[in-house]
Amino acid sequence: QVQLVESGGGLVQAGGSLRLSCAAAGRTFSSYTMGWFRQAPGKEREFVTAISSNSISTYYANSVKGRFTISRDNAKNTVHLQMNSLKAEDTAVYYCAARRFVSIETWVGDYDYWGQGTQVTVSS
Repeated sequence: QVQLVESGGGLVQAGGSLRLSCAAAGRTFSSYTMGWFRQAPGKEREFVTAISSNSISTYYANSVKGRFTISRDNAKNTVHLQMNSLKAEDTAVYYCAARRFVSIETWVGDYDYWGQGTQVTVSS
């Protein structure tokens, strides 16, 4: 079992930056693939990025590639999402997710544990 808690969301102007954090409780955090998803009002939850358990592999949605960076610190059981050059269309609730298997996947159903989400609002 892994419990996930996101933080760092807020209101930012377009072009600005935010850094989201996800704190995990559980002894096996270092074995999980970690991902970030987001859900805008009236839309389905969508994949943003993911990182392998050893940080060697990362994968990004085209919409955030070059602007967002995922990282993790297994010693501190945390995963971060650095978001730069934010756009109004990045406005959403951002969710941290954990996957028990090693491969990076982009489908919501491939992730086993979820945080409660943190709101990111980008004003234009």
